[in-house]
This record gives sequence, structure tokens and C-alpha cells, in this order.
Amino acid sequence: MPSVFYCFLIVTLGYLLGSVKVKGLSLGTSGVLIVALVFGHFGVEVPAVLRNFGLAMFVGSVGLISGPVFFRNFRQKVYSYLILGLLIILSGALVTVVLSDLAKVPHALAIGMFTGALTSTPGLAAAIEATGDSMASIGYGIAYPFGVIGVVLFVQLIPRLFRADLDKEVRLLHERLHRASKTTAADGVFLSLEPTGLMNLCLTLTLGVLLGSLSIPLPGGVRFSFGVAGGPLFVGLALGHFGHFGKLSVSVPEPTLKITRELGLCLFLLGAGVEAGAGFVDILRQYGAVLFLIGVAITLLPMLLATALAVKLFRLDLLSTLGSVCGGMTSTPALGALISSCKSEDVAASYAATYPFALIAVVIGAQLLAMLW
Repeated sequence: MPSVFYCFLIVTLGYLLGSVKVKGLSLGTSGVLIVALVFGHFGVEVPAVLRNFGLAMFVGSVGLISGPVFFRNFRQKVYSYLILGLLIILSGALVTVVLSDLAKVPHALAIGMFTGALTSTPGLAAAIEATGDSMASIGYGIAYPFGVIGVVLFVQLIPRLFRADLDKEVRLLHERLHRASKTTAADGVFLSLEPTGLMNLCLTLTLGVLLGSLSIPLPGGVRFSFGVAGGPLFVGLALGHFGHFGKLSVSVPEPTLKITRELGLCLFLLGAGVEAGAGFVDILRQYGAVLFLIGVAITLLPMLLATALAVKLFRLDLLSTLGSVCGGMTSTPALGALISSCKSEDVAASYAATYPFALIAVVIGAQLLAMLW
């Protein structure tokens, strides 16, 4: 059967699985990942470009949605987001070192698990380059599935543990973010060249991919790039914030963005799941389930620590805390799940504020682990 048949079949089954609720918890769009892992295990392949296409579309849409409130939110809580992003990556690295040494896991394999538990493809690229060992890819494949699913379930479970009134939390967050917002409607009527906004979205993604491809030198001879995930996100935030060039509109209607955001996430999980599923069972058989459990710890412990710090020390509201956790874990699927569960796009503002710090930190962290450990 052609690959396009399997793409549609996996997505259909994935959404069916994601709609199943157990005590109010569901996988949502991440159900696509689970089904894709199974199909990938049995040898199904889909075009590799599908994953990056979906990832760029998802983060670009999130950036355009969040842009109008992002910069104000960032200025108000910049140090909180900086510390949370760095804390998640640092604690994840410490858990990796301690547990891997106890279990006598090869370092290259453990560094790959570190990037997989944080679902960071740029981190994996840095790990492979720094270690020069293909075992980093194996470690990534072991930790990645729970790295996705664990954060998705975490952001749904925490509001229950806190006995939070989500409707009230959403209302308070919306009021805080939009209290001082200014609409562009008062500035005049802007020219839109295409009514659906797809042209402006493609412009955003074109500029974003170009930005993501730039190689940025950092101290110590390290080079860094924002990649397909970071570039479109930052360009989307900028264009979403300004909304126009002169009298030419670069905005995209919100109904369009909601569809492209969901479609992008779906395609990303489809591509990532099939790729990870190809050797997942064989890897576990070869290296043992203890590695999977180490990956679980690398995912869970930093989230618990960051949540406690955000609520107790920084006094962030619950939804901003969870958005920051998603950003600190560089988890696009978890952001999608959080948006779906609270039915508000506003949670993406704290995700976007924390994400760049975590993205840079996980790349540098993987390289430092390879050099110093």
C-alpha cells in the first residue's frame, strides 16, 4: 500500500485512541504517536519531510496566536521563565548522570536518553556530533515516547491534583494577558492579499525556516541553531505581535491558525512516531527495560521540581506554570494537549517565553555532558 494510505489510517486510528478517556485523562492528538509507533515497528515508513513540515506549521501557528500577548508577558516574568527553563534542563542532566552511572549505562547512550526524555531533536543532533557515537540515537529512541506521553498526561493531571477550577484559571490568565493589550483595529484598515491567511502563514514559515537554519557561534567554540522548531516560532511571535507592515496585513485569522496548529501537531507526531517505532522494541530487548525507566525519571523529576518552584517561589498562576513546563521540556505535543484541555490559546504565551532558554540549554547541555562526563 502507498505511504499516503498509512498516513491517513494512522491519523484516523490515533484520533480514535486519543479520544478515549480514563478517569477524565486522554492522550488527545498524542494518540497519533502511539499508533505511529506500532506501525513503525511493523515496518511502515512515511516521508521524512512530513515530520519537519508538521513541526514548522505547529510552532509557527502557535507563534502567530501568541504574538499579541507574548512580549508583554515576557517582560513581566522574564527571570521566572529563564530560571524555569534552565532548571528543567539542569535537573534533567543531573538525573541522567546519577541514574546512568548507577546502572552503568554507556555515556553516549545516556546523553541520547537525556535529549529524548526532553523531546529535543536539536539536542539529539548536538549529542551525536559531540559524542561521535550512534548510540546517542538509540538512547533518544528509548526515552522519546514517554518524553511525549508523560508530559501530555502531566499537564492534564496536575490541575486535578491542585483541585483547580480550570474555567476560573483561564479567565484570570486571559484578563492578565489582555488587560493592557491594544488592537490594531484602531490604527486603520489594513490590506489583506489573501482572505484565508495561508499566504501569510507560508511567509511566516519561510522566514522561520531561514532563521532556524542560521548557525550561531557561542562561547567555547560551540555553534547553535534554532532549527525547524525555534525559527518559525520566533518569526511567528514577531509577526503576530506587529500584525502588519505599513498598510499590508501579515496576520492570519484565528480559525485558520487553530486548524493549521492541530494539523501541524498531527503530522509531526505521525512522522516522529513512525521513525521512533522502527527500532523501539528491538532497542528495549537489547538494552533492557531499566533504560526506559531511567528515561521516565529524566522526564518526570524536572517537571515536578519546576512546578513546585513556579508555584511556591515565583507565584505563577497554574496555567502559566504548566505552559512553562511544556516550554522547558521543549514539548510541542504537551502544549497542544494543554490548549485542548483548558480550551484557551493564552497558555502558549508562557510556553513561548520559556522555550528559547530551554532549547539553547539542552543543546549546550548535551555537548557539555559529552565533553565533561
